[in-house]
This record gives sequence, structure tokens and C-alpha cells, in this order.
Amino acid sequence: MKKWICAGCGWIYDEAEGDPAHNIPAGTLWEELPADWCCPSCERSREQFELADVVG
Repeated sequence: MKKWICAGCGWIYDEAEGDPAHNIPAGTLWEELPADWCCPSCERSREQFELADVVG
């Protein structure tokens, strides 16, 4: 499972956790997110996220 970070605000999308507040279940891969999904914190588009360099 990977983590993706918003370049605008630093919010992290963790595939293992999903985004339950927006009906994205745990285990949802980045590629499986709806095309119109955006950062729940600052509303930037998916294109504004980068793969997080997270260890562990």
C-alpha cells in the first residue's frame, strides 16, 4: 500500500486507510479513486498529489 501527499497542503492519502469521510473504503488504491476525487483538506485535484517517500 502506498501513500500520496498533496503538494498544496501536505494532506496524505493512505491507500491502507482510504478516505472514509468521502466514502472511499480502506484498501482503495490510488488508481481506483474516482476521477473527480480531490484533496479533502484543500480541494486540489489528484494531479496535485505526489507519491510520498514514506518508510514503514
